Amino acid sequence: MRGKKMIVTGIIIVIVIAVAALAAVIFSKPILTALATNLIKQRFISQSEKWDDGLYAGLAGSGGPFPDIKRAGPCVVVMAGGHLYIVDAGQGAARNITLMGFQMGKVDAVLLTHFHSDHIADLGEIMMQRWVGGSNTKPLDVIGPPGVETVIEGFNRAYSLDSGYRVAHHGEATVPPSGAGGSARPFSLSADEDASVVVVDDGNLKVTVFKVNHAPVSPVVGYRFDYKGRSLVISGDTIPCGSLTKQSQGAEILFQSALQPSMVKLIHDQAGLSSVPSLAKITEDIPGYHSSPEGAAKTAGEAGVKQLVLYHITPPIPHPLLNNMYLGDAGKYYSGPITIGEDGMLFSLPANNAKISVSNLLK
Repeated sequence: MRGKKMIVTGIIIVIVIAVAALAAVIFSKPILTALATNLIKQRFISQSEKWDDGLYAGLAGSGGPFPDIKRAGPCVVVMAGGHLYIVDAGQGAARNITLMGFQMGKVDAVLLTHFHSDHIADLGEIMMQRWVGGSNTKPLDVIGPPGVETVIEGFNRAYSLDSGYRVAHHGEATVPPSGAGGSARPFSLSADEDASVVVVDDGNLKVTVFKVNHAPVSPVVGYRFDYKGRSLVISGDTIPCGSLTKQSQGAEILFQSALQPSMVKLIHDQAGLSSVPSLAKITEDIPGYHSSPEGAAKTAGEAGVKQLVLYHITPPIPHPLLNNMYLGDAGKYYSGPITIGEDGMLFSLPANNAKISVSNLLK
């Protein structure tokens, strides 16, 4: 009996030694270094892959002003014909843009819908990363309504010390001082409620800015992108309004900000339990200047868009089981597909085609 125990013990010792030796090989520095190098190569290769010709929209941020562990602040990346545009710059969006494989150094411009903090919070990071990531010699164009000059002046000043540090550290060849920060590019719109103006037109890609209704905030705008027979509209923050319906006519995708009043009311009704004294008043006010999912569905139906994508999700949806509660009766007003936006989603519209495909670059 004692001999058998010694044999079993010996076998166990051999197994332990073998496992330890195998682990030492697997986790040896050369092997780990090779593994890390391969992962880095794959990351760089994926970022440098050529995209097929078409119109692309990536949700780098699908959340609203409430803290949401699953969603960054509102931000849509639009790519077409070798051009890269960012619509709004919500908190956390800069990180997602890079993680999704977009090359920040190649951003042509940022387009702002308005200047609420949840739409501009990451603007400084985007300007910084675009400068450093592309060794750009000119500041990033930031297109927006009148007032964008004040916003850019503030971010440029706030980041001026950091810019100086980077030039001193990396040298002017790597980070040309002339390329730091942003350059405000305001546009003007007429007094008409449905006023619009084209802000980009290179022959293939046309970007149209148009008024929406987010009163008392004004001016607030949305953007329409048209490229080689494909089109999409990004609403910005708004209630249902004629200008949004007009600009969405025939568009293939409408990215519509949406707040579910019934869910916000649940927060409002329990606001007395919160330590935030302003919560009750804020949750009473905000439904009045945001579209509901039902309102967004009505707009999509009236405009005849092919697909509705809800973003600027308010309030956060803590569990997928509550998705239907968030959508409410939206399905009664629009028969097409309705997507609740998630960070990382990429909507692909190949040029001169009718196909719309959806993937997620963060999964």
